[in-house]
Amino acid sequence: MRRTAPVANAVGLVAGYALDRLLGDPRRWHPVAGFGQVAGALERRLHRPDRTAGAVFTALAVGGPVALGVAAALATRHRPVSRAVLVAAGTWTVLGGRTLRREAAIMGRTLRDGDLPAARERLGNLCGRDPSTLDESELARATVESVAENTSDAVVAPLLWGAVAGLPGLLGYRAANTLDAMVGHRSERYARFGTPSARLDDLLNLVPSRLTGLLTIAVAPVAHGDRERAWRVWRRDRNDHPSPNAGQCEAAMAGALGVRLGGRNRYFGRSEVRPFLGDGPRPEARHLKRAARISGAVGLAALGLAAAYPLTVGRLAGAVARQGLRAATGRGTGPVLSREAFSRGRWAGGPPPVRSEPGRVGGVPGWGSGR
Repeated sequence: MRRTAPVANAVGLVAGYALDRLLGDPRRWHPVAGFGQVAGALERRLHRPDRTAGAVFTALAVGGPVALGVAAALATRHRPVSRAVLVAAGTWTVLGGRTLRREAAIMGRTLRDGDLPAARERLGNLCGRDPSTLDESELARATVESVAENTSDAVVAPLLWGAVAGLPGLLGYRAANTLDAMVGHRSERYARFGTPSARLDDLLNLVPSRLTGLLTIAVAPVAHGDRERAWRVWRRDRNDHPSPNAGQCEAAMAGALGVRLGGRNRYFGRSEVRPFLGDGPRPEARHLKRAARISGAVGLAALGLAAAYPLTVGRLAGAVARQGLRAATGRGTGPVLSREAFSRGRWAGGPPPVRSEPGRVGGVPGWGSGR
């Protein structure tokens, strides 16, 4: 099982990514939409204007999908084919790469056609800004920034957590990210209640966002970008953004495209001024196709890393953890009685010892141990 579970997880991640690449999000009965409805009902029951209530809400809303993932992992611990199918379905459900790139392409065509009303209406599929007064440049900027950030949120981070924690990681990450979109913003209702959800999402995206930035730099040439410029802008501007994670992705994208991002963002009822990221002109419609191409290349690179992790680093981590468990409990340190000697009742050192069994870490094969 220690050998089949990592293979099943890796195969499931690749298959799920392929389904998203070919089909995109499910057209009807999307599980994430169903989770959002359940979480919304729970929020209405638990809402109080304080962080304690928000923490309870976050724990329940994220704990449910994680528990479901753990139960599925336990049920398939001796069924690698079933494990791979479940991981593939979970990966397809939580990824959004094809949809993200499609929306960027549609926005690019709409702006090139000069249809600002249609472009403003379309922006709601990418972000929550008020588009009523945005011109072509601002609509293009909003799209590039959304593609950059959501390449991490909707592609790299799910793959990374699926690699590290299997099906529970996939479901738990998507639940936390969905809660952040629902209650993690600075509105009057969620200023305190939504803080735990926002902080959890920030924590889960610390590594994926930085990996996204580095991969964006690495693949910049696929969209005629300059790696050196992307690296320079990323190092200089990535920490200027008020978000601990969004700036990592947006600065790298700005450098790769040779544009300047940031400025005043108008939301419904409020506005925020973001620092400038990058050098050069403001984005235009022609930059959106290049941004989508970079996003796709980053997703493929992240898939390669995610599929390799359970078979390499994850397996090594599991072996180290098992050795540590044996050392801590004293299990597996003595001589092991052979089957023939046991059957004959012979043991040179005295009475037969209890035969040792391999240790288990966490009780969930494949979860954080590479099995």
